[in-house]
Amino acid sequence: MKLLVVTYWSFNDALVRLNVLPYLRIIQEVLPINSSIYLVTLESEPQSVVESEVGHGIKLVPLRYFRFGWRAVISWTLTFPRLWWLVVKHNIRYIHCWCTPAGAIGYWIALLTGRKLIIDSYEPHAESMVEAKVWSPGSLAFRLLFELEKRQTRRALHLISATAGMIQYCKEKYRVQPKSFLVRPACVDTDRFFPRAKEIALVPALAQPGKIVCVYAGKFGGIYQDVEVFHFFRVAVDYWGDRFRVLILSTHNSSEVRAWCNEVGIDTNIVHLQAVVPEEMPRWLSLADFALTPVKPIPTKRYCTPIKDGEYWAMGLPVVIPDQISDDSEIIFKNRAGYVLKSLTQAEYLAAVEQIDCLLRLPRADRQQKIRQLAFTYRSYEIARGVYHAVYGKALTVT
Repeated sequence: MKLLVVTYWSFNDALVRLNVLPYLRIIQEVLPINSSIYLVTLESEPQSVVESEVGHGIKLVPLRYFRFGWRAVISWTLTFPRLWWLVVKHNIRYIHCWCTPAGAIGYWIALLTGRKLIIDSYEPHAESMVEAKVWSPGSLAFRLLFELEKRQTRRALHLISATAGMIQYCKEKYRVQPKSFLVRPACVDTDRFFPRAKEIALVPALAQPGKIVCVYAGKFGGIYQDVEVFHFFRVAVDYWGDRFRVLILSTHNSSEVRAWCNEVGIDTNIVHLQAVVPEEMPRWLSLADFALTPVKPIPTKRYCTPIKDGEYWAMGLPVVIPDQISDDSEIIFKNRAGYVLKSLTQAEYLAAVEQIDCLLRLPRADRQQKIRQLAFTYRSYEIARGVYHAVYGKALTVT
């Protein structure tokens, strides 16, 4: 069997490494021996991607990326015939897309070739961009993607979502009853992410006895909060004083981080900004005592699954998160595994800090093992195996 997998990211993007490749390896377990997966990525410089990095049975198809505009229109006009020929030439049976922007591409390929369409990591993107004030409601980008989200929802043989609630969204917003709806959250490798002693050599200042380290691994802006995060840090500084430290694992601009620190009046010396490759993430998370998931509390974020939450849980870290984020806010609340912010206010930030302080006073091993169990319950790769067996195992029985 042959699959065309379409993403809207660069091969070197952490989302491909963390949210695509592990699942492709699971899919390979289901497919017959000698099956092939053709992986489409969008690259600013396609020649910079080394195909040998992908792995056995996965063949990379790097395409040139252009931001939405006339150059992108011209590029895709030339690219669609190439992808059509790839599907026809290799007798590819399934078009498997990650998220709805890639699904917009996959929809047209499936329409042109008559192949089966599968949308993975299915959640709203167009409306999310409007809620995050990245796009305006009347913009061409929003109207085009929202229409294509409806069309791919209608055409897809299987929709694989991060949360069960997404089925209600597609009924209400797209007015579509899915043919098949499956739930696969963002899973975590618990063999790599597990509680461990702080690696003092990484940043000795963060591993000093008595220090309380808050970690955030991710971006600022867009669907993520920015200065609000630093207002939270201000409250934590007022509560813990010199004991409090911040670890930001991100490629974000350091000058902006310094500006936000200055805006809220905290010493930039308590913040350590570090770019980390995915393979090194567990070592750096070991320095933390608790974690942040500062997704903007906008309505469509009920249907996402932040990848980092599973990694935080597997490391045994309590998490501070806004309300109504995926299923994670409810999981954290019910299991007392952190704090769920009812609003982005000083009073709620203080309540979160006080709750974290109480949790950190519990025996470390007991606290970590209790939180780690959430990763096994809600983020196990066994969940993903069940989903992909349901999709492709059944397909193998169809002649």
